[in-house]
Amino acid sequence: MVDELGGAPVRVRPGGTRDQEFVEFVVASGRYLLRTAVLLCGDPVRAEELVQATYERMYRSWRRVARDGDPQAYARRVLVNLRVDGWRRTRREVVVDPGALPEQAGPDNTGAVVARNAVVQALARLPLAQRRVVVLRHLLDLTETEVAHELGISVGTVKSHHARGIARLREIFAEGDLR
Repeated sequence: MVDELGGAPVRVRPGGTRDQEFVEFVVASGRYLLRTAVLLCGDPVRAEELVQATYERMYRSWRRVARDGDPQAYARRVLVNLRVDGWRRTRREVVVDPGALPEQAGPDNTGAVVARNAVVQALARLPLAQRRVVVLRHLLDLTETEVAHELGISVGTVKSHHARGIARLREIFAEGDLR
């Protein structure tokens, strides 16, 4: 599913100016980060704000980020951390309306949009910790070790949250009360 989210690793060609490199990164990673943010928060407007805040933080430390490795992984971690901070402040969740994912929905893919919306709604009903793990594991295709590293928790905790989150998602879909 990483390809569908645009999650192929983003490589920045060195040699340009700092601004040129950063703009290249923004263009290459924008769709991936926006879709990830929508899955994490369930609201396209808040998702855009999260991505903008992520890019602001990335720009401040761009030289180090670009030099030290994978800027997309760093951006994803910043995005998740910003979202966690938002959860801590608000403790409320918003469920998206059908078709809210940033994608053109024509008559030929309406069913896919409705299905994605159901997934976003179901994810919104999971507890915070379970949602983070499920999104990172399944929608961003990270390993348990990578998820543990990104969230600063143990692999055992990742496994526990994952198992409980998937079980709860099965219950939610079995209930069938998603719009």
